[in-house]
Amino acid sequence: MDVKMLVQSTPNPYAKKIVCNLDVKSVGKSSFSSGEDCVHIPLAKVLFELEGVSQVHFFENVVTITQDGSVAWDDLIQDCKEVIVKLLPEHDPNFKSSEENRREELSPELKAIEEILDRTIRPALQGDGGDLQLLALDGHLLTIRYEGACGSCPSATSGTLAAIQGILRDEYDPKLDVIPIFDDPY
Repeated sequence: MDVKMLVQSTPNPYAKKIVCNLDVKSVGKSSFSSGEDCVHIPLAKVLFELEGVSQVHFFENVVTITQDGSVAWDDLIQDCKEVIVKLLPEHDPNFKSSEENRREELSPELKAIEEILDRTIRPALQGDGGDLQLLALDGHLLTIRYEGACGSCPSATSGTLAAIQGILRDEYDPKLDVIPIFDDPY
């Protein structure tokens, strides 16, 4: 089958979405911050071999590429498209991610928060090529990590964070504070 793609901008100037006509992740999502994180997934591993790629995020039929700013987008997108055309037809979108295993082991409190985020926040983040991961809940302090396009997006620390915290305060705990942890992509 021929691979078709549409490249879309995201609110993050360092991230682009590549929407494909084939799934890259059938269930759940996966974010990778290095080639070592994805040695078992050739499509992601080869994308990391491209100069400037700092994160690869798979969700449904979308590959979100985040770069470090060292490469012109036109060149990087062309290279990404070539990799996707070559490897996507043989790619297994049913691979099991660590996120899927992790969700099964969450506390009841974190599962409740995940359900709220799945219903309210995640659709918008995923529509922009990103997502978030819950890291810990300690009393009224929730620690999260942004993924995909959200990972280095300027609005992640302002409007997006305020929306997440506001919804979780309304629907889960009025005293909840949400703290984002950022991985250094460079």
